[in-house]
Amino acid sequence: MGLGDLGRIDEVIHGRMRLGVMVYLADVEAADFTELKTVLEATQGNLSVHLKKLEEAGYVAIAKSFVNNKPLTRVSITPAGRKAFAAYLEAMGALIGGRN
Repeated sequence: MGLGDLGRIDEVIHGRMRLGVMVYLADVEAADFTELKTVLEATQGNLSVHLKKLEEAGYVAIAKSFVNNKPLTRVSITPAGRKAFAAYLEAMGALIGGRN
């Protein structure tokens, strides 16, 4: 893979915060909003924006509910998100592996 193949890099995932979300969810499958906010050291607003972008791409699913009268937002990686993340990792690996 050469530099001409940079177009294979998924821009939705490539952002630092979105990449962090995908890396975390690929390992745990699902997490609540507060957990993601803590592990990514993100502000509520910043994380919300990035989750919305991932949700619009179909990479994560967001479920809102209430537990003990408190709102709970759960985020999970979708099958499409898992596939896109695997393709992203493959593209990055090929790009980095192509450097000698």
